[in-house]
Amino acid sequence: MAEIVQADATMFAAAVPDLAEVLADAVEDGAPVGFVLPFTVADAAAWWRGEVAGSVADGGALLWLARTPEGVVGTVQLHLTRTYTNGLHRAEVAKLLVHRKARGQGLGRRLLATAEAAAAERGITALMLDTMTGSPAETLYATAGWTRYGVMPDHSADAFGVLQPTTFFYKLL
Repeated sequence: MAEIVQADATMFAAAVPDLAEVLADAVEDGAPVGFVLPFTVADAAAWWRGEVAGSVADGGALLWLARTPEGVVGTVQLHLTRTYTNGLHRAEVAKLLVHRKARGQGLGRRLLATAEAAAAERGITALMLDTMTGSPAETLYATAGWTRYGVMPDHSADAFGVLQPTTFFYKLL
């Protein structure tokens, strides 16, 4: 069973090669996680180092790793609201990813629960997220107690570049 740990900046930096594999695997499998094909492991590593590293280092994003003896097989992020004082009670769950070789074992649900618990410990009372309508992730969120609050047509492209609707969810803690 995978161990879930919160990554500090040093642990995150060491995990980037594994995180790149997880992200590239998700995109290759068609997951609508912000990227279109072709998308390489090098592209994924550059994204982790460029877009995420600073947020993890400065505390704007909390990131968990699901690790096995073979390496990182999953991850999730919690993006904290820090700019607007009227939104300090809310956060966004982002990039819940599980490598195909580790799916079907409840790891996505465990990562989600970890992010929810950490948010509650920090006094966050409202979480939000979005996912492609009709995706397996949509089912996960609905069965994990999240509330669907809308669907936007043609919100973003899937991994193949086709515009898809996005479902938005929230959960009050």
